[in-house]
Amino acid sequence: MKTNWKKGLLTLGLASGLIVSLAACGSKKDTNESGSAKLPSISKRYKIDKETPAWKIDTKKETTTLTWYVNADWWNTEFGKDMVTKKIKEDLNINIKFITGDDTKLNTYFAGGDMPDIVSVFDSNSSVARKANTWAYSLQDLADKYDPYFYNVASKDTLNWYKLSDDKTYGYPDYSNTQADYDSGNIYTRDAFIIRKDVYEAIGKPDMTTPENFVKAMKLIKEKFPDLIPFGFNDFASDGSSNGSMDGVVQDMLGVPYTKDGKYYDRNLDEDYINWVKAFRQVHQDGNISDDSFTDDGDKFKEKVQTGKYATMMMGSFVNQGVALQTFASSNPNSSYIAVDGIQSTKGRKATLSQAGISGWMINYISKQSKDPAKAMQVFTYLLSEEGQMLTNFGIEGQTYTKDADGTVHWTESASQVQSNEPEKWQKEYRIGEFIQFGHDRYKALNPDSYVSAVKQMQEWGTGKLKSQFTTENIGPDSGTQEARALSAVQTNWGTTLVGMLRSDNDEQLESILKKYKTFQKDNDIEAINKVRNEKIAENKKKLGLDE
Repeated sequence: MKTNWKKGLLTLGLASGLIVSLAACGSKKDTNESGSAKLPSISKRYKIDKETPAWKIDTKKETTTLTWYVNADWWNTEFGKDMVTKKIKEDLNINIKFITGDDTKLNTYFAGGDMPDIVSVFDSNSSVARKANTWAYSLQDLADKYDPYFYNVASKDTLNWYKLSDDKTYGYPDYSNTQADYDSGNIYTRDAFIIRKDVYEAIGKPDMTTPENFVKAMKLIKEKFPDLIPFGFNDFASDGSSNGSMDGVVQDMLGVPYTKDGKYYDRNLDEDYINWVKAFRQVHQDGNISDDSFTDDGDKFKEKVQTGKYATMMMGSFVNQGVALQTFASSNPNSSYIAVDGIQSTKGRKATLSQAGISGWMINYISKQSKDPAKAMQVFTYLLSEEGQMLTNFGIEGQTYTKDADGTVHWTESASQVQSNEPEKWQKEYRIGEFIQFGHDRYKALNPDSYVSAVKQMQEWGTGKLKSQFTTENIGPDSGTQEARALSAVQTNWGTTLVGMLRSDNDEQLESILKKYKTFQKDNDIEAINKVRNEKIAENKKKLGLDE
């Protein structure tokens, strides 16, 4: 997925005040249930068929216009002009009017009660998601009445994961990876410790898997390549919401567990991790981490990546940096970045790298005020189907791609030329890989050229290191609660704490900073926060069928 889609993967959370407005909106129509008996009839249009998607048998002649709200200002609102959405328009006989905005605009919709047909949000733990049964239709009810073929293309595990207390599912996400997806081998890792190939060879390919050897290697790099920054990492978010790749990504490299004895485990306080933070502190004291790395924004980081300024990097989401990595590799083929073994556990734990989990990212709902819920449901089924997935990921067969007998996909020569040499045309006229509301990683795996060549070695390096962490997804306290406010303060304080530890003058100062953080946690009732987390871990286990 491209970086402009995820904007650093920051959570687009929703204000707690939405709970009040949700109740107000829901009271206008069917607040307690979305039973199929209350849904408009389609008896004059078509008769449902479990083996045929409804969009293929719907006889409605007039074109349906649906409004689709996406809670992100960056979403491309054009529809019907590019290859992908033009085909969607033609196949489904629809027009889509996209509306974008932020939490404030979404709150206005709920307060006013005039809801779009389809709504996409980004926080499955928000009030909007948790109260979806007050304003959205159950997908099971819609499928049963309008399009039972939906069950053929939707993941049963994903539907179960998003069920509310009434045992019905109201939202369906994109990029929801199930355990079967993880086990398939079609999903790649996204994080790695990488080094410039020329640097690695020049310093004798040293062992960098222990804190001591890592510190020594950074000194050696500085001696042989004084113009380079020995060690870099992803940009820290200015609002404290992300700590580059220096906490969660490093912890995954070290195999730091997410739970212990079935309970939440504070990975930030793990002894193995803190030992490595001390090593990074020493690297900084030696002058081998630039202070700019703590203040550079995403563009500055990308600029340094594409010019090869960093000798080594703890790289999170290298696919999102694929263009920058490829730019450098194309100009400097003998110096391209490669993933190597480095930053490993001092306790013998194996790396447990992350990927998108079962919660996915963008969650899509059909509102109870949809003008044509049957057509809206057809959109969901179509985009989840093989037809929709192939279209949104690869375009039109014969024009932009061909497919081998084993299912492997290849770009046509003309499409490959446009993708490589005319990126603006590729985005505006083709829009392949951009229409992502129901996207899935497993389809990218069908095309060996889905990813730039610069990241393929990194993906290969990660083989066997991927591990799902479904039980700890979305375990934060509900928005608007005291625990949620306390957790927000703790997380912000952790960002300051981590930077302070990395830049401290000695290990004693580092320990003092860490001690203050532990006190801050206690003062903000971390035990109450962890109680909520543990309750939600238990709920997740039940959803996954892992409860005893």
